[in-house]
Amino acid sequence: MRRVGSVQQKVSCIFMTEVKEEASRKRDCQPFHVVATAMVNPAVLEADLSCAVATEKLDGTCCYVSLYKGKPHLWARLDRRPNKQAEKRFKKYQYSHRSSKGFTWNVEEDFKTVPDTWTPAHRVKHHNGHPVPDEYGHIPGWVPVEDDNKQYCWHSSVVDSSVGSALVLRPVLNNEDTLEIVALPLADLLEQTLELIGTNVNGNPYGLGSKKQPIHFLVSHGSICIRNPPPVDFQQLYSWFRGDSEGRIEGIVWHCAGGSLFKLHRHHLGLEWPAEGTHLGNKPVVVGVSGTTLDDNSKSLFVSFSRMNGRCFSRLHDVHFDLEIQSTT
Repeated sequence: MRRVGSVQQKVSCIFMTEVKEEASRKRDCQPFHVVATAMVNPAVLEADLSCAVATEKLDGTCCYVSLYKGKPHLWARLDRRPNKQAEKRFKKYQYSHRSSKGFTWNVEEDFKTVPDTWTPAHRVKHHNGHPVPDEYGHIPGWVPVEDDNKQYCWHSSVVDSSVGSALVLRPVLNNEDTLEIVALPLADLLEQTLELIGTNVNGNPYGLGSKKQPIHFLVSHGSICIRNPPPVDFQQLYSWFRGDSEGRIEGIVWHCAGGSLFKLHRHHLGLEWPAEGTHLGNKPVVVGVSGTTLDDNSKSLFVSFSRMNGRCFSRLHDVHFDLEIQSTT
């Protein structure tokens, strides 16, 4: 099972792209959007896509597991963004040039402050000791998730800091058509990027949990493989996303043997997301969370799932906690 962090490495579109003079449906306040053309990205030919592993692009928020204060720790994605004045200048430039290429930043003055614990992502370039913004005017980075920080309460809900473990959703070994919910040591996830998905993340496209019973998981990037991906052909991919049940996903990420990553998002094809009846949400799932160090009366997800250890659901979308479990939590 391959796991490659999309924020740690550069991910290029599988096709050449062009800019349309219409408001972006993916990025707020962006007066244009990027669409794929039928021309394959020349870099794909150099990367030998014939041996690539196609995986599902997940729709949540990116996380990273790395050391913090000497112990394995969950980090949340936090992009350093421009202040209002710089953002206005950047948007004006984008609108007039239909691109961000050539725009000049003053990193010391143009960007909002971030916590002292913030660190830029590995792939961020530096110039004169300062991180360089990407094409969207962001500097990707991470902050450690602290239990008392309400901003990252859903991140905290999938981590048991007392023993250093995390709730992870992954395919069952030797049966990738079935998922399992497990508690894994953070040490086993070191230097991996993962996606936090669930009730309160990105509009919950997978229909997980409810307002009264929020459910969240971490999913390692590259862990959900696509069994029968279509050829890299614009029309065949378009038809697959539109009509195949396995195509009800946000996008595909191809992992090449040499380390190159390529992606295709539904928005690149002009297709809407979320899609009704997502492929991930319709997969069967088994709960494999046994034991917990937390108080039995805790409302922790770890406790709730440990009470259902061994239980199977026909669809991930149907995972819920029984009434008797609700009353005790």
